[in-house]
Parts: sequence; C-alpha cells; structure tokens
Amino acid sequence: MRDIIDDLLRVWHSNRAGGLATVVRTEGPASVPVGSTLLVDAEGGVSGSLAAEELGEVAYEETLRAARTGRRRIHRLDVAGMSGNAEGAEAGAEALVDVFTEPFSRTHFPEFPAVAAEIVAHRRVTVFTVVWNPDTDLIGQHLVTNKKHATELVSLADSDVFVASFAPPPRLIIFGANSFAAALSEQAGLLGYRVTVCDSRPAFATSEMFPGAEVVVDWPHRYLNTLSSAGEIHRSTAIVIASQDPAFEIPLLTVALQLPELGYLGAMGSRRTHTRRITDLRAGGFNDETLARLRSPAGLDIGARTAPELAVAIAAELLAVATAHTTATDRRPRTTPSKSALRLGI
Repeated sequence: MRDIIDDLLRVWHSNRAGGLATVVRTEGPASVPVGSTLLVDAEGGVSGSLAAEELGEVAYEETLRAARTGRRRIHRLDVAGMSGNAEGAEAGAEALVDVFTEPFSRTHFPEFPAVAAEIVAHRRVTVFTVVWNPDTDLIGQHLVTNKKHATELVSLADSDVFVASFAPPPRLIIFGANSFAAALSEQAGLLGYRVTVCDSRPAFATSEMFPGAEVVVDWPHRYLNTLSSAGEIHRSTAIVIASQDPAFEIPLLTVALQLPELGYLGAMGSRRTHTRRITDLRAGGFNDETLARLRSPAGLDIGARTAPELAVAIAAELLAVATAHTTATDRRPRTTPSKSALRLGI
C-alpha cells in the first residue's frame, strides 16, 4: 500500500469506487510478500502488484468485480498450479495464497486519508481489516491505530483479521553531496529507504541533484548531533559518508562512533583513505572495538568502481546487515489455518 498511496488517494477523492486486493496469507513455497496490494480503479486501471504475474491476472478480475458489486471476500489461489510456477507444481508442492478483495472508496474506507497522512509523514500506523466473519456486514470493516504490530493474518474466535502495519521506513543519511551520493540515494530509494543528504555546501546540496531525497545544508557533525539529541537515530538508521575530506569526515565520525544505537555506519574511499582514516580516529582516542563498528571502505567487495556500481555494493551491504538483524521468530511461517481457510474447506 505504501507504494501506491497517491493512486489510492486519487481513487478515494474521485467519488467512484475502485477495488483493492491484498495478499493476507501464504502457505508453501509461495514467494509473494504478505501485504502486497493491487488497486483497480473505476476504469479498470491498475496500480501496485501482487508480485506473481499470473496471480495478478486472476486477482485483477476478482478485484474489478469487488469494485463493481461491493462484494468482499477471501480467495485462495494455488500459485504452484499457475504457468509461471511449473517447477513447484511438478514437485507436488502447494503454493497457496489468500487474497482479500474489497471495494475501495471514501464510503468504504472513510479513514484512509488519515492513514495516508501518517504513512507519508513517516509515522507508525496499523490498519486492522476484518476479512472473514459469520456476519457478512462486518467483513471489510477497518480499525486504525498507531500501535506496533506485525503484518499478519490473525485468527480470532469468530473472525479473521488482517493486520497491515506500516512502520516508519528505515532511514539512510548520506553525508557529502557528490555523484557517488546521488547514485546511492537513488539505489536506496528503490529499497524503500527514507534518504537524507547532508552537506555544508549549498551549491552542491540541491534537491535537483538528489530527487526524492531530503536535502539538508549544514555541517555534518552538527546535523548528526541535532538528530541524536532529538532522538531520531535508531537501530534502523544507516549512515554513509561519501566525502573523503578529513576536515569533513573525522568530526562526523567522532560523533557517529559514539552513538549508542545505529544500524549501519560506512565510509567510502580507497584502501589508502581507509588507512589514513583509521589512523586519525585512533589518534582521537578510539580503540579497535569501537572502530570495528565502522565499515570502511563501505560496500561489499564485488569489484565496484563507478558510482552506480559502488551504490549497488553499499546497498547490498545495507541489506545484508538489515537481514542479519531479523530474528528467526520474525521469519516463522504461519502453520495454523485461519477460520476463513477452514470455512473454505482448506
């Protein structure tokens, strides 16, 4: 839903009903993210994706039907039996996906603009949707809260409720406005990061050079101190230093290495730059244990040389670090069937 906020608002304000499809549960080797959404507007136009092309084609018809009839229901689809998943089908593995389709308009979801505003402002918001209940009038009802929850299908005594949780996106702060920072900003944006670029030079730190990113003109170490004092540095925050000027990076690293919570800290540069950087930091009183928090040179060693290549290398390292923080509990598959699945005879 986060990726199609503007399209959802467009349909909501059109005073016409569209249809919304949401993946609420998967079972088996179905590589479809729970929470994936597909919007069909009143003219049949499509926004969003359910990841699997064949799944999207099937869901499209049901979503369009929901828009035109107002019907809300769960559909269980076998992705392994579809043409793009012959390997799973031959192995006899079931790849089942539960998709909830519902009409979408200001009448069906009056609270949506408030939800959209929270998502755009990078604030936590969670939407509970009743996807099955013996009383069909309750199906499709929404409840909005700012409490933290996992995105999952919850089976209650007499209802199935899909919980869609929208946490603030992970943040990447790039210090130094140059071509490497521009490439990394674009790459991180594709991964869903909220990107901020900070540089003390107003001629270089411009929104035109970094479309889609927040641009701040300030001394890096001062800006980082401001963020830390405001409680805006978290375990999901990543910092990459794109400048190799000691006058720029050493005061900044001095602040960054003392932060209690930080998801990733990297500094770009050559091996020679790395050696000089570490020497300067040791002279400033940092020991090897603290310096081990710094990834220098930043990025996985994949032979990257150009700005776009280095952006890929750093983005891959960011992803690897973030994945390492995910626990086995967070990744556990759901094994208990929902009430709606039992009702469908599954």
